[in-house]
Amino acid sequence: MRKIILVGAFMGALASCTATEKGTAIGAGTGAIIGGAVSNSWGGAAIGAVAGGVAGALIGRSTERRGYCVYRDRYGRTYEARCR
Repeated sequence: MRKIILVGAFMGALASCTATEKGTAIGAGTGAIIGGAVSNSWGGAAIGAVAGGVAGALIGRSTERRGYCVYRDRYGRTYEARCR
């Protein structure tokens, strides 16, 4: 019963987040679980949480601006515009 309440609270907290925030939270949680299981230590879990959080944030950020692409102009500068 305690696990169900915990999962429900976690899902409720994520309901109002942006895609980047959701990706960060899910990535950090998954990374902590995997890092802890692989290394069997708290340090491994911490490293996994950081790595998972960064990866989740990048993935979440890429889904926020759907329909936009990154282009380079002739001077090498990058900019975002609607995809062609």
